[in-house]
Amino acid sequence: MIRLLKYMGLSILVLLSSACTTIYQDAMMNDPQWAPAYPQMTDTSQTNPGAIYSPASAQMLFQDKKALRVGDIITIVLTENTNASKTADTELAKDSNTALAAPSVFGNILSVGGGMPDLSVTSGAQTRSFKAETDSAQSNQLQGTITVTVHQVYPNGNLMVKGEKWIALNQGSEFIRVAGIVRPEDIDKDNQILSTRIANARISYGGRGVLAEANEAGWLTRFFNSGWWPF
Repeated sequence: MIRLLKYMGLSILVLLSSACTTIYQDAMMNDPQWAPAYPQMTDTSQTNPGAIYSPASAQMLFQDKKALRVGDIITIVLTENTNASKTADTELAKDSNTALAAPSVFGNILSVGGGMPDLSVTSGAQTRSFKAETDSAQSNQLQGTITVTVHQVYPNGNLMVKGEKWIALNQGSEFIRVAGIVRPEDIDKDNQILSTRIANARISYGGRGVLAEANEAGWLTRFFNSGWWPF
């Protein structure tokens, strides 16, 4: 019995800890996963000292200067604007009546006798009804700019970009993180690209500090509103 209570106590602690976890709890500055990518070092031993052209730093005369290599920077223009709404109306109804005539033998209706009524059975009307209505609406908007670096160049020329921006405030800090895959053709002459043109985009916006914690519900409230609460 004591061992069972211990296991129950540990289970409750695990549930409480899972209810306390937030999406931005582990966000921090200087995260190695979001560190910028640096240009690859070129092997100068194979270059011709007298040559003018260098493939490592070449720029075409009739092309805009855009991010093409690992370590190059590119500016992402955030233009996220989403709206979603859902309405559902369900109504079910069921009515039933049951009537069973009295049994008869050789034309004679059977009865209990003694002035009691016959054995006919009649059930009154039975009504069942169910009605449910739901209405949900959500709107999100994110605008701004963030400059990230190229982390990988794929064989087809697409670029995998990733980066973050942290803004320290008096009572905390805010951050924006963006990662995804872009096509060089979608980069404009100013070396910018819209966030809506990023494939497999991962965009996060959050904050840490007193102001961010004030907008969060307490851990006990989140536990009762989570799927772990059985009632």
